[in-house]
Amino acid sequence: MKSSLNILSIILAVTLFTGTMYCGEKISNTKKEIADQVPELATSANWVSIFNGIDLTGWTIKIPGYSLGENFGNTLRVEDGILKIRYDSYGTEFNNRFGTVYFDEYLTNYRLKVEYRFVGETAPGAPNWGYRDSGIQFHGQPPATQKLDQPFPVCLEYNFHGGNGTEDRPLGAACTNGMFIEYKGEKNTATCVAADVAKTFHGDQWVIAEIDVKDGKIRHFVNGEEILSYENPIYNTENETAKMLMDGENTKVKGGYISLQSNSHPIDFRKIELIKY
Repeated sequence: MKSSLNILSIILAVTLFTGTMYCGEKISNTKKEIADQVPELATSANWVSIFNGIDLTGWTIKIPGYSLGENFGNTLRVEDGILKIRYDSYGTEFNNRFGTVYFDEYLTNYRLKVEYRFVGETAPGAPNWGYRDSGIQFHGQPPATQKLDQPFPVCLEYNFHGGNGTEDRPLGAACTNGMFIEYKGEKNTATCVAADVAKTFHGDQWVIAEIDVKDGKIRHFVNGEEILSYENPIYNTENETAKMLMDGENTKVKGGYISLQSNSHPIDFRKIELIKY
């Protein structure tokens, strides 16, 4: 009798152990599946700040009409840990001085997070569309290849719009300069493709914009919510600068430089963080 009880105890223990292992394996596999589908969960601890809050070390300024690295009018300045873009030295004419500040590293697969806010008034003489307009440019041409008077680099853009207090002015559109993208399986015909989820932010509130770039697929997020996805960027062969960036006859855009726009309306950036895949 005692022997039978021992055998039963062993069988029960093995059954419980096997079930525990299976349950643990199932939970582990579920977690992995979620992480694969939502890469930001798997890598949330790996954010690296690429703005030191002290100066623009690791970044290069380009303002049309001025040499690479020349910060006309102290347009880009770091104060109180914030990267500020200002136009108080521009006088009464903006003169299409749409600036760019490049991060000095070529990137391919990554996730970028930027925290920003619009402040103040648009620079005198700026175009009407410049009101609370800026953006993140990415897959951009190398800074040294931007011509002296070239207004915008060849790139893609996550467009920023700020609300005017009453009207809807959604952010997050994908804009193209010297490139094409596939949106819902078709090549874009307009310069900008509006976000699928329309979000407008009024006033001077801080907003978190993210871009996820992985294996040709690109997703835009705002405050953690996905608002647009598209894929397969290619160079526009009718754009001479874009043609210069191509690998022979291959039009595929493999990577490039990220940059922030100085588009005529004052804007602050307090966090700029990156994850490389």
